[in-house]
Amino acid sequence: MQFQQLQYFVAVAETRHFTRAADQVHVAQPSLSQQIKALERELGADLFLRARGNITLTDAGEALLPLARRILADADTARHEVLELVQLRSGRVRLGATPSLCTGLLPDVLRAFHDRYPGIRLLIEEGGSHDLVRELARGALDLALVVLPLPTPSPALTTVELLREDLVVVSSPEAPAPGPGRTVRISDLEGERLVMFRHGYDLRELTVAACRAEGFEPDFAVEGGEMDAVLGFVRAGLGVAVVPRMVATKSGRGLRVTPLARPGLHRTIALAHRSDVAPPRAARELQRMLLEH
Repeated sequence: MQFQQLQYFVAVAETRHFTRAADQVHVAQPSLSQQIKALERELGADLFLRARGNITLTDAGEALLPLARRILADADTARHEVLELVQLRSGRVRLGATPSLCTGLLPDVLRAFHDRYPGIRLLIEEGGSHDLVRELARGALDLALVVLPLPTPSPALTTVELLREDLVVVSSPEAPAPGPGRTVRISDLEGERLVMFRHGYDLRELTVAACRAEGFEPDFAVEGGEMDAVLGFVRAGLGVAVVPRMVATKSGRGLRVTPLARPGLHRTIALAHRSDVAPPRAARELQRMLLEH
């Protein structure tokens, strides 16, 4: 049974005339008649009682007609849904990002994307780069914002560098400044109580590695938090933290922000997706907006 045959059958059933039906579906009348006969052979039953000037449906034809109409309607719906996706009127984008990027970079970009494509659902998953790479690999995400270098480099992923971001030190204005001047060196953090992110957080590994490179182990006042919790603990005067400049700028109320002295600390943010599967159209459009931001 072919889709085209059902179209021809419904046209004949509605017009009760083979020639008019052929004109309606833009096909030669002999071709339409041949396809109807092929459909009848496939089903093992006549669909029409053919009398000169009088075409009527058989019992088999009556039974098939509502089903054929439903199949054709479902096909039109499917065609419409695909067109909507292609034209970015509906659909979804599954985006993974580290919590700091959800706080700093994403709000403005996602607002612009939503304003342009209000029918696209945005599904956001927060996590460390290691977790996001795993979710990309298993097809649970379309795109992910990750910190380079990846914890486990994967040839199955394509990454495009998005930005290189400075890190700064945040502290409570009511506590002594963490350094002697307008900037702070990593070595100045020796003896400071640090508010530290949970294990698996990219900023945790970067900060700890920088302290060890200066010859000391960091002293944690509290550890295990996400970005909002860390900033809240710093505001409360529990200690200082090393965070991205973008986050400090957007969430700096009630915080002292001190730049790191040169060469400072930086992190490289990249946009990643699977190499073997092209992201959906909506995801590619969000990718474009992120790269242009």
